[in-house]
Amino acid sequence: MKRKVLIYSMLLALLSACAAPASTPTLDAASVQSTSAAAAFTVVAQTQAAIPTNTAVPATETLTQTPLPTDTIIPSPTLETLETPTVAALPTDLPTLTFTPVPQASSGNTDCNHALTSWVGPTVSFATRNETKPQGKVILLMSVRTDHGECGWLRIYGDTFTGPVGNYSASAFVDGAKHFKVFGAFRITDFGWKIVIKNDGITARGACYPNC
Repeated sequence: MKRKVLIYSMLLALLSACAAPASTPTLDAASVQSTSAAAAFTVVAQTQAAIPTNTAVPATETLTQTPLPTDTIIPSPTLETLETPTVAALPTDLPTLTFTPVPQASSGNTDCNHALTSWVGPTVSFATRNETKPQGKVILLMSVRTDHGECGWLRIYGDTFTGPVGNYSASAFVDGAKHFKVFGAFRITDFGWKIVIKNDGITARGACYPNC
C-alpha cells in the first residue's frame, strides 16, 4: 500500500509541473527529464529497501553413517590325526643273487685312462734302447689295448718292464741338450721285445736287436 501511495505522489508532482501558469518560468526539457528520473530512482530505491529480505534457513540435519557389522571368522574344525597304516615286514630269507662280470669286447671299453696292472692274456717282456742324438734322458709312456678288451697304460720304472699282448701306442719325452717328443704305434705278440727310441720315432724290435 505504501508503495502505491509513493507512485501516485510522484505522478501528481509531474502533472502539477505541467499545468503551471504561463507566468512561471519555463524549465527546459532536459532539466525536467533529469529531475523526473532522479525522483523515480529515489522512489524505486526506497521501495526496494522496504521489501523484506528472505533469511536462509540453516540446515540442522547431519547425516551420520553407521558402520556395517563385521563378520566374525568361524574357526575351522580340527582334523583328526590320521592313523599311519602298518606295513608288514618283508621276509628276511630272500635268496641272494650273485653277479659274475663278463669281459667286455674291445669296442665296448672306452675307459683307458688308468694303469693296467693285470690282464687275461700272455705276458710279454720289454727292454728299452735309447738311440737319440745327442742322447738325453728318455721318459717313456706306453698304452695298450688287449685282444680281450682290456686297456690302460703300463708302469715303467726302468729299462725293463712287462705287459700283455695287444696293440700299443708309445710316446717319449727326451730331456737333454735338445728337448723333443717322439711317437710310435705297433702290435706286440708273444716273446720278448726291445723298444727303440730315436729322434724320428719309436719302434718295436725283436729281443735280439741290434744283432739279429
